[in-house]
Amino acid sequence: MLGPGLPGVPLGAAAARCLLALCDDDTPVWFQHDQWQHDDATLVTWLCFHTGAPRSPTPDAARFGVITRALAMPSLSAFHMGVAESPEQSTTLLIELPSFDTGSALEWRGPGIREAQAVALAGLPAAFWSQWQTNHAAYPQGVDVLFTCGDQLIGLPRTTRVRRLERV
Repeated sequence: MLGPGLPGVPLGAAAARCLLALCDDDTPVWFQHDQWQHDDATLVTWLCFHTGAPRSPTPDAARFGVITRALAMPSLSAFHMGVAESPEQSTTLLIELPSFDTGSALEWRGPGIREAQAVALAGLPAAFWSQWQTNHAAYPQGVDVLFTCGDQLIGLPRTTRVRRLERV
């Protein structure tokens, strides 16, 4: 848990605190939006004031992408995957979800995970996990993801292998 929500910030506590910790004036941030709404403008102004992070006009030019409506998010391939010489220049996505325990059962394996980690993230588009397989196969290039839900956070680095678990 990363602490309580921040007053006046239209993001969950974990997402807001991650942006404060990770962004600076060299990290353009792309914000998902259907059209500029009051919350979007407030969020951009807040982040720029506190970190100096500029707004990226497109997903592929962003170092961070903020997704607040995961079901309507762009494909992972819309974001910068890095290049062979500098894979660390890829986009990191912060995706807010409604729940970490009511979605389809998945198993994650990879560096930093002892044996396996079971997760059940809710609120992702149906195509997300097939896109993730393509992203994972592009290693060392590819996007990394930080999922947030309220004050909780779970990271999905591009090195993580994901498989669906059978329902019993």
